[in-house]
Amino acid sequence: MTDASQIKEHMEVIGADGVHVGTVDRVEGDKIKLTKADSGEGSHEGHHHTLPLGLVAAIEGDKVRLSATGANALSFEEEAE
Repeated sequence: MTDASQIKEHMEVIGADGVHVGTVDRVEGDKIKLTKADSGEGSHEGHHHTLPLGLVAAIEGDKVRLSATGANALSFEEEAE
């Protein structure tokens, strides 16, 4: 598992396929909280979303690469307060 302390604010989160998934707001416990700017549209707009740290495959410079593709990673997203 990747060391969560390496994940910093404003890092880009990308899927295994290189697709943009979001931007890190912060790490909270065992989840990465994404910025509201990457919350999507409709009922999701303006809310933070989280992804489980277990999806992180690697830290590559200023990017967090997930083990799931961008589309699959979205199915793991949860709304956060």
